[in-house]
Amino acid sequence: MKKFSTQKQGTRTVQPPDGEVRSSQMITSYGPGSMVDLLNDAVLVGGLDYWGYDSDYRVIDEPRLLRSIRNSNADLTLGEQAFRGPPLGDSKDPQRRVGVKVQLFPQWFVCQNPACRRLTTARHGLERKGNQMLHQCARGKSIATPVRFVEACKLGHLSDFRWLEFVHGMPGVSRCAAAELTFEEGPNGDFQDIRIRCSCGQSRNLITAMSGLKIDCRGKRPWLGPDADEPCKEKIRLLVRTASNSYFAQSMSALSIPEVDEDDDRAPLDRAMDAVWGDLAELEDADVLQGARKFAKSVRDALAGFDNDQIWTAILKRREPKPEVTPHIRSAEYQQFMASKPEQLGELPPANAQFFARRVVPKTPWPQGIGRVVVVPKLREVIAQVGFTRLEPITPDVQGEYDLGVGLAPLGLGVDWLPATELAGEGVLLTLDEDLVSAWENRDEVKARRDELELGFSAWAGTLSAPGEFLGMRYYLLHSLSHLLISAISLECGYAASAIRERIYAGPSMRDPETPMAAILLSTGTSGSEGTLGGLVEQGRNITAHLQRAWDLGKLCSNDPVCGRHSPANDPAERFLEGAACHGCLFIAECSCERFNRFLDRALVVPTLGNPSELAFFGHRP
Repeated sequence: MKKFSTQKQGTRTVQPPDGEVRSSQMITSYGPGSMVDLLNDAVLVGGLDYWGYDSDYRVIDEPRLLRSIRNSNADLTLGEQAFRGPPLGDSKDPQRRVGVKVQLFPQWFVCQNPACRRLTTARHGLERKGNQMLHQCARGKSIATPVRFVEACKLGHLSDFRWLEFVHGMPGVSRCAAAELTFEEGPNGDFQDIRIRCSCGQSRNLITAMSGLKIDCRGKRPWLGPDADEPCKEKIRLLVRTASNSYFAQSMSALSIPEVDEDDDRAPLDRAMDAVWGDLAELEDADVLQGARKFAKSVRDALAGFDNDQIWTAILKRREPKPEVTPHIRSAEYQQFMASKPEQLGELPPANAQFFARRVVPKTPWPQGIGRVVVVPKLREVIAQVGFTRLEPITPDVQGEYDLGVGLAPLGLGVDWLPATELAGEGVLLTLDEDLVSAWENRDEVKARRDELELGFSAWAGTLSAPGEFLGMRYYLLHSLSHLLISAISLECGYAASAIRERIYAGPSMRDPETPMAAILLSTGTSGSEGTLGGLVEQGRNITAHLQRAWDLGKLCSNDPVCGRHSPANDPAERFLEGAACHGCLFIAECSCERFNRFLDRALVVPTLGNPSELAFFGHRP
């Protein structure tokens, strides 16, 4: 990182980093290519080529996620050690080679002297003194701050806004030889109150830039280095650098579940060969196998009880090349949850286990509509960033994967790895009865609501170049129920609602039409100091009470009847992705929601004002 001050540590002078962020934020908010406001500077985070590690780096292993990313992102070239944790610096002993390099961005600054308001670049009109940029005005030096606006295109390209071209770019206006720009801003800071004026007399209101600039993008990718420009046919757009649409990190995640060949239900002979496979792998024929069983005690003991022909057939089968089967991420996870064994009193997960799940056996039947409950005392999730976009988000499908060919801005040029983080915690999975969900989807009231939600989705999708697919009514139902449950469970489980994360399993889907799924996984990545009141695992065994509380929370919103009767079709407020949902009922912390509080409708879960009761999956209190 760029350093501006020094400190003494014994006999050594130490230059502290310009700023610090949490490791997990380097995968989401502050990844490569993002714009960050530090304490004293506005900077652009460098690409992976500019991430500096010590002599070693932390490799995060997750083969299922690696296979999925390779399949869905053909342009990525990844090595076997494809996932690395962000560099971990030591604020008490910082080293120049360890950390993430950033660059000053934007390069244009505005003088804060009301009598001056000069718009100039850091190179040509400013002086750094300590932690401040100073501009020499007529009556002395004044502080200059980074301008709020930059230019970008939907392919992720980014550069300083071309202020000179903007002011002088009107038809029939000649450009002056020595331009001096001033940034005139009204008391409200609105676009319509901002005017850029040149010393030649020409000026232009910034509001005109919002209607669409007819200026070609230059294909600038400064986070990748000075020589990383590429051709681009897009038109630039004015972008507020701190706006929410300045950076959309695109990440994929997977739970660390056992691979298929680790299943304890394999044939006994197959498991017996594991211990002596090194002695069996190179055997030439069945006669040599018979000799090995006769003279090698380890082979004889391991394969006792099996005849020679049976063993040789198993060896040949194991030698056959196996086609690589890559089940979709969430389908594979769901199948693993469904295969969980019943919970037994006193059973504890192994100390080194990354995944341990057991099906709860209820003392009384679950409420109507509930299929099963699975508690997960040990859970590991790996999240990797695969790219990012600007201006427009790219929506993953219900499997959490992206379509082939989706244009993501690259994170680096000369690297074969991706930044990743891992979360270890606990969770609880709730499934809905598949037969009841299918019957609910075929109700006339649900089909009519689907038409409304699809119209809203189409209106939203019409503004994007890659909107993805409509997620379906099943997803809306599960997602809305998940938000209600997070709010209900957080009241007793010892975790704050913002510490609980959701993972929705909805299917069949376009990517996997063969696997019906209807489940919600609520998990936390910090099974430590917070879960002192019982944790999610214990609350999973008492899910009926939480369902009742969730039903009560969703029945009435403080914004009813406006909220309950909201329709996304032709909505003048442009809330195209929500039915009966708002901050008063369903919205939760965005770090807990996998869809940023979109694709929600509590009318599908519980009866609400202004909607037929047949629309709700839980028509009566559980």
